[in-house]
Amino acid sequence: MENLPSILTPDLGLLFWMLLAFLVVFGVLAKFGFPAIVGMVEERRKYIDESLQNAHEAAERLANIQQESEAMVQKAREQQATILKEAGAARDAIIAEAQNKAKAEAARIIDEAHLNIEREKQAAIRDIRAQVAQLSVQIAEKVVRNNLQSDEQQMQLINRMLDEVQVENK
Repeated sequence: MENLPSILTPDLGLLFWMLLAFLVVFGVLAKFGFPAIVGMVEERRKYIDESLQNAHEAAERLANIQQESEAMVQKAREQQATILKEAGAARDAIIAEAQNKAKAEAARIIDEAHLNIEREKQAAIRDIRAQVAQLSVQIAEKVVRNNLQSDEQQMQLINRMLDEVQVENK
């Protein structure tokens, strides 16, 4: 074992100084280093805990926001359905009103047409009667001229007609 280097087989003085240096470094680290490291670790742990807490709060807020947005979407859908129903009812009312107006207008036009037809019919009847009367007078005039060529025949006809008129007036 004598051939081994001195690092592998330290003597007692070296072990003492190494132990002393270790204890001094450990003491300095225990006094100044470990509290700083533990403080940093503790701060990091607090930061992580706060971040987790904030993340949970954010997740809760997000869930609340999602619920609110779903409620708003549902409310908007309900309003849309209500508006569509109202629009459909208004459309139906407008169509019904337009149909009623069209029916009333058609009835008015038909009534006016009936009145015009009746007026035209009455005018045509009056015109035909006037023409028939005029033709009757012309025919009667021609017949009477042919039959009453003498004064005596004319007097008999006049007397007969006067008698008929008197009988009708009584």
